[in-house]
Amino acid sequence: MVSSRQGALTDLKVIEVAQLIAGPFCGQMLADHGAHVIKVEQPGVGDPMRVWGREGYPLSWEILGRNKESVFLNLREADGQAALKALVADADILIENFRPGTMEKWGLGYDTLSAINPGLIMVRVSGYGQTGPYSKRAGYASVGEAMGGLRALIGEPDRKPARAGISLGDSLAALFATIGTLTALHHRDKTGEGQVVDASIYESVLSLMEATIPEHAIEGFIRQRTGSYLPGIAPSNIYECANGQVVIGANQDTVFGRLADAMGAPTLASDPRYADHVARGANQAELDARITEWTSQHPADAVQRIMDEHGVPCSKLYRAADMLNDPHYAARDAIVTVESDRYGQVPMQGVFPKLSKTPGAVRHAGKDIPSGD
Repeated sequence: MVSSRQGALTDLKVIEVAQLIAGPFCGQMLADHGAHVIKVEQPGVGDPMRVWGREGYPLSWEILGRNKESVFLNLREADGQAALKALVADADILIENFRPGTMEKWGLGYDTLSAINPGLIMVRVSGYGQTGPYSKRAGYASVGEAMGGLRALIGEPDRKPARAGISLGDSLAALFATIGTLTALHHRDKTGEGQVVDASIYESVLSLMEATIPEHAIEGFIRQRTGSYLPGIAPSNIYECANGQVVIGANQDTVFGRLADAMGAPTLASDPRYADHVARGANQAELDARITEWTSQHPADAVQRIMDEHGVPCSKLYRAADMLNDPHYAARDAIVTVESDRYGQVPMQGVFPKLSKTPGAVRHAGKDIPSGD
C-alpha cells in the first residue's frame, strides 16, 4: 500500500462537498493523481455511498472514498459554513453536486467563496446544469441518460429501452467535470483567475451521442435500438462460439480481409457482397450468419487465439472473474489490491490514465467514519 501522495497533482488542495457518485468520482480521479482531497460529510450520516450496495457489502465506497480524508461539517448551520470558508481560503478546487441554488442558500455560492479566494475553481455537477428552465429539477444518472438520448438507443428494438448495469451518466459527468477542472487550472496558471466549471449529467451523455442530432436535422433520420450491432457497421457483433461468445470487430476493409483469412475463406474479402464497407453493411445479417457458422465450431479461447494470430480485434465478454485472472490486467496494474478498514484486502480498479513521469497511486480505500463523528 502506498502511504504518501504521488502524482502530477500533489500541489493541489481540493474540497469535495459532494455525495453519491458524480461529484465524488471527480474527486477520486484528482486524488488518484496526488491531489489532497478533503471530503466534507454530514455529521453522523456521511456519504450515502458508505451504506449503498449489495446487502452487507457497500463496496462502492471503498473506491469512491479512496485516497481522501474526511471532515464532518453541517453546512446548514453557521459553524459548518464558517468552517468550510476556512477550508476554502487556501484551496484550489471545490467540488459540489447539490441541486443548483443549494450552496447559495447556505451562503456558500461562488460569489461568496471567490471573494475569499479569487483563484478558486468551483466544480458544479448537477442533473441539468446551473442555468436554464430545468436547472432546479432533481436529476439522477438514469434521468440524465434519458434526456441526453442514450437510453432510447440501448436494448433490443422489440423491447423497452434498457440501461447499462452501472451509473453511466454519473461517471460521464464526473469525467467531464474532471476535464473542465484541468482546463480551468490551465487558465488559472496563465491568469490567476478562478472560475466555475458547470458539468451536467444530461450534457455529458449528449456529448457522446455522435452524429445523432445532425442526422435528424439534415437527413430526417432518427436512430433506433438495434441490440448488439450497429446498422451498416459490419462485421462488428457478438458471435456464438462452441462454449461462449466473443465480440469481433472487423468492419475496416483491411481487417475484414484478415478475418476472411482467419476463417479459412480468403475469397470472402473479394466477394462483391462483402468487398467494401458499404457492401458489408448492406449484407450485414448474411455476413454475421456466416461468421457465426464458423465461430460456433470453435471454443471461445480458440477463436481468440486465431483472431490474435491474424490481427483481428476480438474479445470474450469479460466479467469480474475474468478481469481478476487476466495476465494483461495484472501486467498493467489495471486492478490493484488495497487495504480497507472494513474488508481487509480489497481488489479494485487501478489509477487511470497512466502517466509515464508522474504516475498516481491508490494509497488507501475509503475510510470508516471515525468514532464520535
